[in-house]
Amino acid sequence: MATLPAGSTETTMNTFEIFLPHYDFSEHHAIIIRGQASDILDAVAAFRVQNDPLVRQIIRLRELPGRLMKRLSAPPLDLDDFTLLARTRHALTYGLVGAFWHPDYGLRSIPSPNTFMAGQQGDLCKLVLGFTVVPISKSKCRLITETRVLCLSDKARQRFTPYWFLIRPISGLLRSRMLWNIRRIVELQS
Repeated sequence: MATLPAGSTETTMNTFEIFLPHYDFSEHHAIIIRGQASDILDAVAAFRVQNDPLVRQIIRLRELPGRLMKRLSAPPLDLDDFTLLARTRHALTYGLVGAFWHPDYGLRSIPSPNTFMAGQQGDLCKLVLGFTVVPISKSKCRLITETRVLCLSDKARQRFTPYWFLIRPISGLLRSRMLWNIRRIVELQS
């Protein structure tokens, strides 16, 4: 897991600016949660999308072609497949590299944040998924999730673009469901 560069603070340095300052695609979602920043980030880190029946079905549908073609035998995609890039008092940042339009996502191994930041080659995309908690009162915070995708070649961009426009509404639904579930978990524990 990476730490912020010397001399920077989490209020002046967004982890996205460290791991993926330039990108081709992005999406944002936010929700207000009654709870403390540390509890919210702990809930994010522990959350698994497979615990939500609707999300589980959507991922199962997305992965069906790969499973039918025997090109995907791993468990369904979840946060465990991402590499934790950084955790600060108010943010969690995860990374993923792959050819996401492939039935098996074309995932590449990223054993560390340094591997993520190293120059990747090929018709791949880098994806950063971040969660930021912004306190808005003593008892409430805004949880913001942002996803950024950088295509590493023109060919990757040509392949990823139609995939993005196809999955973007579904991705937004998944992110919103994730935020709702995290709010429910945190507020039930309070």
